[in-house]
Amino acid sequence: MTGLTTHVLDLTHGIPAADVLVQLLKLGDEGASLIKSVRTNGDGRIDLPLLSAEEMWLGEYEFLFFIGDYFRGKELPLPEPAFLDKVSIRFGVADVNAHYHVPLLVSPWGYQVYRGS
Repeated sequence: MTGLTTHVLDLTHGIPAADVLVQLLKLGDEGASLIKSVRTNGDGRIDLPLLSAEEMWLGEYEFLFFIGDYFRGKELPLPEPAFLDKVSIRFGVADVNAHYHVPLLVSPWGYQVYRGS
């Protein structure tokens, strides 16, 4: 498999994070441009790869995960403003023929990200 995928896991509830708004941006000299805006499915994943190998470019990208909205939807008491409202993950693509999987493990108070498989 090649291309770009992600998923979101809710560490507070121990479940996949469904219906999280995820934006993918391409970063360049002129700033950031929005490529896609999607929502996670019931398994915390995006139904299709965000980018196929043919759509990927070498360079820097950014994921923006709207996790404050997700946790508000779970009726968790969050301060206003939330400690984590939007989680930004910047990453580089050095090989357009490789698979880049970028999972987010998140709670209202912290997160972890890594390059998965």
